[in-house]
Amino acid sequence: MQITSAMKMVSAAKLKKAQDAITAMRPYSNKLTELLQSLSATLDADSGSKYAEQREIQKVLIVAVTSNRGLAGAFNSNIIKEVTHLTNETYATKEVSYLAIGKKANDAFKKTNKVIADKSDLYDDLTFDNVSEIAEMLMEKFVSGEFDKIEVVYNHFKNAATQIVMTEQFLPIVPVETDDNVNLDYVFEPSKLEIVEELIPKSLKTQLYKGIRDSFASEHGARMTAMHKATDNATELRDQLKLTYNKARQAAITNEILEIVGGAEALNN
Repeated sequence: MQITSAMKMVSAAKLKKAQDAITAMRPYSNKLTELLQSLSATLDADSGSKYAEQREIQKVLIVAVTSNRGLAGAFNSNIIKEVTHLTNETYATKEVSYLAIGKKANDAFKKTNKVIADKSDLYDDLTFDNVSEIAEMLMEKFVSGEFDKIEVVYNHFKNAATQIVMTEQFLPIVPVETDDNVNLDYVFEPSKLEIVEELIPKSLKTQLYKGIRDSFASEHGARMTAMHKATDNATELRDQLKLTYNKARQAAITNEILEIVGGAEALNN
């Protein structure tokens, strides 16, 4: 009970910082993604981005974002279940590989011999620069044709008690579905090509960083909730054991008194 209570307090302290980080980042990330999708809708075949190329899907890479530690309720198992569902159902006829961010994902899928990289050490120093290196690797593998589609599976942080499993398409970029009445005729400065080459990689890096940050906050929320329930259960168990112990102790004392009284009566007789 003392251990789970201490873990709850540690996670609660870390959650505040992680929650502030993802809450502050979301508006920027969402607007950048919206701008990227709108921009993709205006691209013609000649100026189209290599990151928006739609190919026949044969090889799929799933980025599974979990934690390095357990004791967080269903936090990790939900991700593993979703990735397994994608593998066995959605991409049953495709060649699926994995990139593990978190030891729990690596442990779950390394037996398949399809984990191309284990980035569990990312949590030792979770910065935008370190995530950018992973994003650049993913972009390179897509452009080279090693994979035709890349998806990211992570826990979206709603609140401390609720985490929602999200599956987002990382590559190729999905153009936004526009209404014919909406005018997306932009004026590009300096040029459309330069903006595309600069904005798309930055947006993809931000998208991946947001997903991992989301998962990081969700982990602490899930662990805090799990440890809170574990502490409550341990407290209830302690109270039950204490009551059982006191009943047994009282019964033993009563038996001893009866034996003494019985012995005294025998002596008197």
